[in-house]
Amino acid sequence: MNITPFIERRRRVLAQIGSNGLAVLFAAPEQRRSNDTEFPFRQDSYFHYLTGFGEPQAALLLDGASGKSILFCRDKDELGEIWNGFRYGPQAAAEAFAFDEAYSFGEWEQHLGKAILNKKSLYALWGVYPEYDSKVMAQWHKVQQSAGRRVQTNTYAPECLADLAAVLDSMRLVKDEAEIALLKKAGEISAMAHIRAMKQTRPGMSELQIEAEILHEFMRQGARFPSYNSIVAGGKNACCLHYVENKDVLRDGDLLLIDAGAEYGLYAGDITRTFPVNGRFGAVQKDVYEIVLAANEAAIAAVKPQADWGEIHMLALKILVQGLLDLKLLKGSVDGNIESQAYQRFYMHGLGHWVGLDVHDVGKRWQDGKPLLLQPGMTTTIEPGLYIAAADDIPEAFHNIGIRIEDNVLVTEEGSENYTSLVPKSVAEIEALMRA
Repeated sequence: MNITPFIERRRRVLAQIGSNGLAVLFAAPEQRRSNDTEFPFRQDSYFHYLTGFGEPQAALLLDGASGKSILFCRDKDELGEIWNGFRYGPQAAAEAFAFDEAYSFGEWEQHLGKAILNKKSLYALWGVYPEYDSKVMAQWHKVQQSAGRRVQTNTYAPECLADLAAVLDSMRLVKDEAEIALLKKAGEISAMAHIRAMKQTRPGMSELQIEAEILHEFMRQGARFPSYNSIVAGGKNACCLHYVENKDVLRDGDLLLIDAGAEYGLYAGDITRTFPVNGRFGAVQKDVYEIVLAANEAAIAAVKPQADWGEIHMLALKILVQGLLDLKLLKGSVDGNIESQAYQRFYMHGLGHWVGLDVHDVGKRWQDGKPLLLQPGMTTTIEPGLYIAAADDIPEAFHNIGIRIEDNVLVTEEGSENYTSLVPKSVAEIEALMRA
């Protein structure tokens, strides 16, 4: 692992909190699955972003006065490592991850109590891990009492208790070169899994079998876990946005919507494709599909530095609404349907979200009541869709058609890069791949 990006991120945080600031954050806890078994450990995204350290029971102090990064982690344990695997221990962790100091995890409260002295601001990820919040506050109160001052536990005065997420979210919004490389790899692996799924799908298979093909390809390409629960939704199931049961049999004549992404180096891929189970789009399916595809492609083409996200969303929305009018599923005008939100019967979500260490990544879309302007290094999904559930006032030919097309897009200096474009999405390309 190249530790240089982590060192640089810690340096940037120290610069932002200043010499009168102290920041503390914690590794993710292990999560119990049942009885005496746990879910596979996944590090907290913020903690990973600043450390690269992949163990539970760890804490990080960033001391603005000294400029030091201090890690607290589990001690070496010969018996524990026999049962549960390697652990660094403080000394090796400090060397491997370039921390200025490292101590046993059990010492973090004592060190925090000392480091708080004479600081004006304490930064933490308040509310993320309440069990740690209470311990941090206990140390804070000890210092306040010893100095003859009092602070109520429910009072978070900005000059005293500051939100570290506000600092880190703005940093994570613009990806550095190391992050972009990992995101592109996650996108590549995700794309290969979608291609495999298209090639393998046949009527009579189950959604679960297709999910197995996807997970197989993730692991075969070096991604052990998906970045979220895969959606493999045939027919009417595609009209449920977050359908994850993946248990039904795929029927001849239905469409299959797959929303699945690989996690690589803790960075997320997030791709959606919709294609015919039998390899051939029906006429009505094709008509609806082409509308969604047009919205997807127009929105991607509009992504560039200084572009207004709200305007990109509206561009895609107008294409979708005009398509619904052309299909006679809506009546009236484009603007009228947008104003009344009548379109939300068929399109009820936004155009996309940031993607990074979290599949729905941190960072604002709006700043001071205005849409955030895009800048190089931002990574977003573009995922318009149309979902036409069966209803008495909907022609039967449209019943249970659910279509979403999602790509991952990097804002570049010159414009944008769709780094998940490897997966076919035109009607001709999809049908050709499924015939092969």
